[in-house]
Amino acid sequence: MKDRSLLRRAVAKPQIAVAVGQACRRTQRHDPAVLRGRPMRRFSLASLLKEAVDGHQGWGRQWRAPDPKPAYDVVIVGGGGHGLATAYYLATVHGITNVAVLEKGWIGGGNTGRNTTIIRSNYLYDESAHLYEHALKLWEGLSQELNYNVMFSQRGVLMLAHNAHDVQSFKRHVYANRLNGIDNEWLSAEECKAFCPPLDISPDVRYPVVGGALQRRAGTARHDAVAWGYARGADARGVDIIQNCEVTGVRRDASGAATGVETTRGFIRAGRIGVVAAGNTSRVMAMADVRMPLESYPLQALVSEPVKPVFPCVVMSNAVHAYISQSDKGELVIGAGTDQYTSYSQQGGLHITTHTLDAICEIFPQFTRMRMLRSWGGIVDVTPDRSPIIGRTPVDNLFVNCGWGTGGFKATPGSGHVFAHTLATGQPHPINAPFTLDRFRTGRLIDEAAAAAVAH
Repeated sequence: MKDRSLLRRAVAKPQIAVAVGQACRRTQRHDPAVLRGRPMRRFSLASLLKEAVDGHQGWGRQWRAPDPKPAYDVVIVGGGGHGLATAYYLATVHGITNVAVLEKGWIGGGNTGRNTTIIRSNYLYDESAHLYEHALKLWEGLSQELNYNVMFSQRGVLMLAHNAHDVQSFKRHVYANRLNGIDNEWLSAEECKAFCPPLDISPDVRYPVVGGALQRRAGTARHDAVAWGYARGADARGVDIIQNCEVTGVRRDASGAATGVETTRGFIRAGRIGVVAAGNTSRVMAMADVRMPLESYPLQALVSEPVKPVFPCVVMSNAVHAYISQSDKGELVIGAGTDQYTSYSQQGGLHITTHTLDAICEIFPQFTRMRMLRSWGGIVDVTPDRSPIIGRTPVDNLFVNCGWGTGGFKATPGSGHVFAHTLATGQPHPINAPFTLDRFRTGRLIDEAAAAAVAH
């Protein structure tokens, strides 16, 4: 109530507006509605029952559709999960709410809505393990944090070994993960079959299963819900989410520092700019004359017709470059490796999906009669060492978060959290400090190509 009275006084006396802003920033983590003077509708059993009686007519819009303001403290280019999470943590953790998220299409219409929703943290190197484990811990409480059901399901991710090399590689991952306090365990072929009954462990098949590495805390989440939850939470704290607003240029001053962005809706001045544009990062950064060590590839996925629950976990196979899980709607969700050729297409080559289905049918012959429902593609940005870039650029006030390859969705909360710290303070969070652009000059690479579990 104290903050609301301050808000009323600020309307009458503009000279204390700065004090109101400071008070709001101190309290907004607990009362996000203070910034807009309107309550954020919370989801609960009571609100669900009330709306059921009223015919569900009172929910309202989940977030506003504002026009862009002339200037912001921070402009985030890219309205996917990482960009929205960054805006949310800027507001909740750092009290920075004069933020705009610019999206050339619609919220979650890029890679966030085009991935296969797998979440895990069983990466090999310490730097990667810390980053993805940070994300996984945030995933575990995300629905409660956002008051939005992101449908996080810790059903386990099983990575299959088919030969002696796979066994050695995955056991190395298991031991490295345990040293970092991350759950991962080695299973025999029989234990793999017990954990995932549809698995064929016959010795006379093309890809015999000789064991597997299992992370039980890993699983899946609903990709759309993640974007919507972060958008709703950021909007309630004062962040402007501006859709259909494509960035066409980055304006720089005489010293070379970035001062704002040219968009299809006019120029927007910015104190700091964070580029989180996934496969289009190279295009955006080229507007500021920054050349990125990235290649963009199509990455394809497909789903089957829906069936009753038949698949209890996520199974990945590096040898056959395919992975599979079952969605809450009953569809078998199947992912492939990246296409062989760089492209900005969101379709990809038909032979890639054909090879993927052949591989899935080799391991799970009972699915050979399943009909495919639809397929799609996204654009992934791949670095030479298959690890992301999170941090400053050679241009002052310009920051970048990119290079996630095929592993972007699983890192969404952790990526947004550490990138928000970097944007707010100008310095890297300890977790993302190793993931600098400068590492490609010094040679301190973090080569996680083997940890991807598919070709990329």
